[in-house]
Amino acid sequence: MSNILEFNEQNLAIAADTIKNGGLVAFPTETVYGLGADSYNAQAVAQIFAAKGRPTFNPLISHIAEIDMLKELAVPDSRALALATKFWPGPLTFILPRKEANSALDLVCAGLPNISVRMPNHQIALALIRASGTPIAAPSANRSQTISPTTAQHVADSLGVNVDIILDGGACKVGVESTIVDLTTKDVVILRAGGIPKENLESFLGEKVLLSHGNPELPTSPGQMLKHYAPKLSTRINVVPSERQADEFFIGFGDMDCDLNLSLKGDTTEAAANLFAYMHLAEAQTSYPKIAIAPIPDSGLGLAINDRIRRAAYKD
Repeated sequence: MSNILEFNEQNLAIAADTIKNGGLVAFPTETVYGLGADSYNAQAVAQIFAAKGRPTFNPLISHIAEIDMLKELAVPDSRALALATKFWPGPLTFILPRKEANSALDLVCAGLPNISVRMPNHQIALALIRASGTPIAAPSANRSQTISPTTAQHVADSLGVNVDIILDGGACKVGVESTIVDLTTKDVVILRAGGIPKENLESFLGEKVLLSHGNPELPTSPGQMLKHYAPKLSTRINVVPSERQADEFFIGFGDMDCDLNLSLKGDTTEAAANLFAYMHLAEAQTSYPKIAIAPIPDSGLGLAINDRIRRAAYKD
């Protein structure tokens, strides 16, 4: 029997009860599908790490449905509240000081003094958080170091019975995870490029936003591991068509000959929405033993795309 449930009021209630009772629910957001549990239930959060095979030193994002919920978890300053008012709900995650030394949040925060929080821009995600009555901790709903899921079937294929319920909300629209910004220092620092471009943040704040890849040995936010989002097939990046090898499945960008094109018109927003779905297709095909991906400009969502494919191609 499938654990994929069509979204409706009855199945929403079932999913919310599962969260309340310490279970795991996969649900859609505007970025990718998340694997959710009650942020305050350490035993439930531990099941997330076990289901994904994720190291417990890698912190999780807590998802909320109202800006007022932020103050229950963190200590936001005026800058954080301004960013929340502008970009939430949306693919922007804040790193902020924890409100208090609540031991129930230690596992979500990987024992760090800060917490990662965002408000997803997806009606199913918001409805689930509200119905559950608690912040929901949720990394991407896939095995650690594999391609992130943008459909319910991707979740089922990756996690199987390790998740109690998968709420099916169709394909995700943004396709890459949220931008993560560290707001614990004077400067705003992007720790993971994502669905809100760096240029948008700088335009709103009127200041330079710094970029850091963090320490993969001791991550302070999700998405900092060197190998991440990786297909099973060996992957090369920044490959122009003339350098494609005969044994490579070629994912293109812009007007070029390729097996799949992230965006024929060279649109990084369209490319981001297609990225993980196309990587799943490339991994599943059997005609080529390797994958090659064309160069992507670093502007707009290209910064996030290049972050993902760089980690996908990382060699241990």
